[in-house]
Amino acid sequence: MKQILCAAALVAFAACNNADKKLTTGTTSTDTSATVAPKAIKEEAVTYSGDNTTMNGFIAYDSAVSGTRPVVLVVHEWWGLNDYTKSRAKQLAELGYIAMAIDMYGNGAQGNDPAAAGKLAEPFYKNPAMAKARFDAALAKIKTYPQADTSRIAAIGYCFGGAQVLNMARLGENLAGVVSFHGNLAGVPADKNLLKAKILVCHGEADQFVSKEEVANFKKQMDSIGAVYTFKSYPDATHAFTNPEATAKGEQFKMPIKYNPAADSASWNDMKTFFADIFK
Repeated sequence: MKQILCAAALVAFAACNNADKKLTTGTTSTDTSATVAPKAIKEEAVTYSGDNTTMNGFIAYDSAVSGTRPVVLVVHEWWGLNDYTKSRAKQLAELGYIAMAIDMYGNGAQGNDPAAAGKLAEPFYKNPAMAKARFDAALAKIKTYPQADTSRIAAIGYCFGGAQVLNMARLGENLAGVVSFHGNLAGVPADKNLLKAKILVCHGEADQFVSKEEVANFKKQMDSIGAVYTFKSYPDATHAFTNPEATAKGEQFKMPIKYNPAADSASWNDMKTFFADIFK
């Protein structure tokens, strides 16, 4: 089905841009001659439970930095929590956040082909409350970390994950913001009494899985409730434009997807600007 199509990437993404002088952790350096401490990215596999399910997540943060820092949850593509999702968590750790790649499916389940991935993803579209329960379990886990600033939390998601973080916002999760990368836009109805998070949508103009009608309906719903949102659309970018192996996956499974490095870089920078705003 259209709403659950999503591409995968199996290789780690390139390193982030150099850190800004003003870090989103809330620490500001005005002495440009000061020696910058080397990063020491700590990676942890974690097990947590909720919704009568055991889940296997992944947490990354810079252990060379003391004190708390903003939290970013990362929701995987329809393939499940894999190395690509973990690479994004590590990139976020490089930027100064504590990041958690969450396991929506439970028990580390993954789909290795579209049929298997679709079977795993479909229940979450049909039952948003189940998705929220799994998301809440991950949120509770990351809040136990002393590095987590529990007053500053955001979520990002890719494809399936993008649709899920938008739903989390519409369901009233207490988040500062959410970012959807080439995610579907249809979901639970927008409710001005529930929505707390600011929203950034990073959309490919050539995405055949998200129609112009779906885009228009999303904007109409957001506007109707006075939501604070930004909609970024990238020229010539298809579904899964952030994934370095999207082109190969598209050829393998006959899917209209392709990696777009310009849109990938632009959307990541748009996310960084968005975080700088919501985590002031």
